[in-house]
Amino acid sequence: MTDTTQLEEKIAHLTRTVEDMSDIVARQETEIATLTRRVEMLMQRSAEAELDVGGTAVMADQRPPHW
Repeated sequence: MTDTTQLEEKIAHLTRTVEDMSDIVARQETEIATLTRRVEMLMQRSAEAELDVGGTAVMADQRPPHW
């Protein structure tokens, strides 16, 4: 096998690896966006439930009193 052939094979393998990883990252981006929307929705529901029972709205960036 010549050096050129070995390099071409390595490049082909690396190209395939990059394409596979790109697909994985794209799927993860979609999943993260979905999970972010769900967390925001749950935080909103939690804040609304807290207000319904007479409490104050919980802010996402507030630390609990015991911290």
